[in-house]
Amino acid sequence: MEATQPASEATVEQQILGRGAREGAGLLRNWYARLDAAARASEPAAYVFVMGSMAEILRVFDFHLVFPEVNSLQTAIRKVSGEYLNEAEDYGYSADICAYVKADVAVQLRGGKHPNGLIPRPTLAVLTNACNTYIKWAEIWERLYHTPAFVIDVPGPRHSGWTNQPGSEDFERDRCYVEAQLRELIVLCERVTGRRFDIDRLREVLAEANATGRVWREMVDLNRSRPAPFNAVGDGTVYLGVMNALRATPEGTRYFERVVEELRYKVEHGLGSMPKEEFRLCFVGVPCYPIFRRFNELFTEHNGNFVTSTYMMFASGGQNVHFEYDLTRPLESLAEGVLLTVRTAMFGMFFTDQLLAEMIEPFQLDGVVYHAVKSCRTVSTGLADTRRSVMARYDIPSLHIESDLVDKRVVAEAPMKNRTDAFFEALAGRRLRAA
Repeated sequence: MEATQPASEATVEQQILGRGAREGAGLLRNWYARLDAAARASEPAAYVFVMGSMAEILRVFDFHLVFPEVNSLQTAIRKVSGEYLNEAEDYGYSADICAYVKADVAVQLRGGKHPNGLIPRPTLAVLTNACNTYIKWAEIWERLYHTPAFVIDVPGPRHSGWTNQPGSEDFERDRCYVEAQLRELIVLCERVTGRRFDIDRLREVLAEANATGRVWREMVDLNRSRPAPFNAVGDGTVYLGVMNALRATPEGTRYFERVVEELRYKVEHGLGSMPKEEFRLCFVGVPCYPIFRRFNELFTEHNGNFVTSTYMMFASGGQNVHFEYDLTRPLESLAEGVLLTVRTAMFGMFFTDQLLAEMIEPFQLDGVVYHAVKSCRTVSTGLADTRRSVMARYDIPSLHIESDLVDKRVVAEAPMKNRTDAFFEALAGRRLRAA
C-alpha cells in the first residue's frame, strides 16, 4: 500500500502552501474596497507612484494612497485596457505615449470608474523625478482637478560606478536637500488636511516600515535556494501590489511575515514554485499584463523559473536596500531612506548591467530575459545596449523580447513564443555541451 502523509503534516501543508497568493489577492481586493468607500465618502486621497510614494509621511495624515500605475495595469489584467486606451486616444492623447497614463486618463474621464471599483479623486499628488513621465502625468490631474502636485527632486546616480552610501560630503548635501523638501511636503499636507503633523506618529510608521523591509528582504533572499520557492514574475507581482498598497502598515508586515513562513517551509521541504525547475532566470523590465498568465507560461512550460527580477527592486521603491530608519531622528533618517531607496530604484532601471553582475552567482542564473515595452521608454531605453554589455562581460545567455505592459494591440504572442522556444533550445544545447 502506498504510504500516506500524516494527517497533521498534510493539514499544515494545506494551510501554508499558496498562502501568499491567496492572502495577497484578498488584501488587494480589500484595498480597492476601501478606495471605493473613500471615493463615495469624498475622503482625502493622495495620488502617488511606486518609486518614492512618500507613504511614510502621507500615512501620518491618514490619506488613502492611490497608485495610478497599479490601477492601469489592473485594467490589462482584467482584459478591459483596450476600452480605456481607446477612450483616452479619442479624447486626444497620442498612441505613442505611456499606456499607463492613458488608462488612468480614461479612469478620470469616467468619474473614477475602474474594474475594481470607484477610485477617489486626488486631494493632492506626490511624486519623485524617478520617472520623467510622473511629472507630466501629475500635470493632467492639476488641469482636471486643480490638485496641488508636489515633486520630490531626488538627486540621481552620477554615473554607473558611483556608490550610493551615506558618509560622504556629497551624500550629506543631497540628504539635506531632500529633507528640506520633505519638510515642505509636511507643510502642504497640514494645509490640505487642516491637521498638525505628529512626529510620534511618524516614528510609529517608520518602525512599521522597518519591520516590513526586513521581511521583504528575507523573502527575496529565500529565492536563492534551489528550487526557488516563488516565481519573481507571477508571485512577485502579487507581492509588489501588497508592498505598495500596504507599505508601512501592520497589515502589510503581517502578510509578508506569513509569506516568509510559507517560503521557509517550501525551502525546508525542497518544494519549488513549479514541479520541475530546470532553468533559473532573471527578468529585466515590466511584465506583459494583457496576457499576464500566458506570458509567464511561455517560460514555465520549458521549466524556466524567474528566480529574481529588477522589477521587484525598482517597483518596490528600492525595498531591497539594507537600510532601516533611525527613530531617534525620524525626519533626517527618512530623507536618508528616500535618497537610498529612490536612487536604488533608478539604478535598477538605468544601470541594469551592474545589478545583474551581483545576481548571477548568488541566484545561480542560467539566463536573463529582457522585456522591452513600447509605451515605457524609461524602462526600455537602453535594454539592448545593456544586454550587449552583459553578454560581453559575463558568460550568460539572454533573450530580448518586445511587447507592452497595457496595450494588447502591440502584443504579438506568436513571435514571442518562437523566440522563447529558441532561447530554451539554446539553453538546453549549452547545458548538453557542458555535460
